[in-house]
Amino acid sequence: MNKIKMLRNKLGLSQLNLAEKLNISNSTLSYWERGVHEPDQKSLRIMSNLFQVSVGQLLGIEDVEASSGCIRIPVLGHIPAGVPIEAVEEIIDYEEVPLEWGRGGREYFALQIKGNNMYPKYLEGDIVIFIKSEDCNSGDECAVIINGDDATFKKVNKNLNGIVLQPLNTELYEASFYTNEEIHELPVRVIGIAEEIRRKTKRV
Repeated sequence: MNKIKMLRNKLGLSQLNLAEKLNISNSTLSYWERGVHEPDQKSLRIMSNLFQVSVGQLLGIEDVEASSGCIRIPVLGHIPAGVPIEAVEEIIDYEEVPLEWGRGGREYFALQIKGNNMYPKYLEGDIVIFIKSEDCNSGDECAVIINGDDATFKKVNKNLNGIVLQPLNTELYEASFYTNEEIHELPVRVIGIAEEIRRKTKRV
């Protein structure tokens, strides 16, 4: 029997939450969870990435390892505009976060830092864990997609006229301002708020 319901519950997702992510009806998901029908290949791939298990584990062909108190999240090379995070295929690694982080339907992803515009707090090669979010508070450090480009990482400062995307390395990089009109027209979209830095390589 497939493990979809078990893995969904492990992440704290309702049936409606998962159905929306897969762009299917609740009844279709219910059929899959009860083993009446098998999921299509696209949905299997999305769920495999979301739950961080193989397709074989998802379908119950392989055993799912017992919970170690952690969940695995993907480290993404880039996030093209218009592509749901759970459907991005360029996964370069995985990171583990505490299981309780996923309570209440909270979801996470990670990006590897490229460049030095967030130096000295963030170094090139660092892995940053983000909580998925479409909004943020002023001053949050966020993954943002602008005008159809890949995600960029900046400090977001809000004001009545728009937002400022501020690099931390102010000696080499300038801030960018976007009016409220540009935010909607380009668009400028927050997709995640930085939660944690992970630095694996030694620096001298």
